[in-house]
Amino acid sequence: MAAAEVYSPTAAAAAQHQQRGKAATQAWQAVVGWIGFLLQVLLQILRGTPSCAQPSPEVAFMPLRSEIPADAAPVPAPPSEPLQRLTVVLDLDETLVSAYESSGLPPIVRTQAVEAGLHCFDMECISTDKDVEGKQKVNHVTVFERPGLHEFLQKTSEFADLILFTAGLEGYARPLVDIIDAHNRFKLRLYRPSTVTTEYREHVKDLSCLSKDFSRIVIVDNNPFSFIVQPLNGIPCVPFSAGQHSDDQLMEVIFPLLKHLSVQRDVRPALYERFHMPEWFQKHGIPRTDQAL
Repeated sequence: MAAAEVYSPTAAAAAQHQQRGKAATQAWQAVVGWIGFLLQVLLQILRGTPSCAQPSPEVAFMPLRSEIPADAAPVPAPPSEPLQRLTVVLDLDETLVSAYESSGLPPIVRTQAVEAGLHCFDMECISTDKDVEGKQKVNHVTVFERPGLHEFLQKTSEFADLILFTAGLEGYARPLVDIIDAHNRFKLRLYRPSTVTTEYREHVKDLSCLSKDFSRIVIVDNNPFSFIVQPLNGIPCVPFSAGQHSDDQLMEVIFPLLKHLSVQRDVRPALYERFHMPEWFQKHGIPRTDQAL
């Protein structure tokens, strides 16, 4: 005989509780599912993608051009023009050398100068005077070279064009320069006929005979009045004589200045800042010129 089924209130309550739990779980899962679905739709809207369930095929986007169009690109700055070589105009007497008539030079002066290391030489030059027979006189001259002369000419010619400009006569200056410039470093030689006379001084060296552009030309002269026409282009130097045994103007003073000027697009501001030559001329009764403004 089969065992009779016995009704148990506890078991019935447990069964009902289990069924309600399953129903609540299913309902909660449905709610969570809808919430997830709504969140996905919201994210798709924010991202700008379609909300259909099927994923769309991947789209290959054309990347934006990073370079600026040619018509909108800034115009590149033109390369700066290379500087022209500096032109250095050099005086002769008491700037590069010191010359004396041999007959009037005291022997002690020559002896002391040579012992101190100065280089000197004797030369003959044609005088403008004539003897009683009408022949050109020949003068005998003793020339002392300024210390550092040959090194100065050699090193300066590496970055500048050298021009000799002397108020001396060609008959005297030409043979002298032939000796000190055996390597032909001077591009041009100008003598007294190339100088001009102004209302203030004679034998003035007007640089306009060499160039109309004064931004890259300088003149070195022991006589500042030689460059009164272009005061902003002049470099005054200490006069040289046979008694200045330890002179160092050429290599220690003039050369470094020329080297500095060689990289300046316009030499005049630097020279004005250093020498203030227009004011110096004014103190000596020579007014400013247009070039000095």
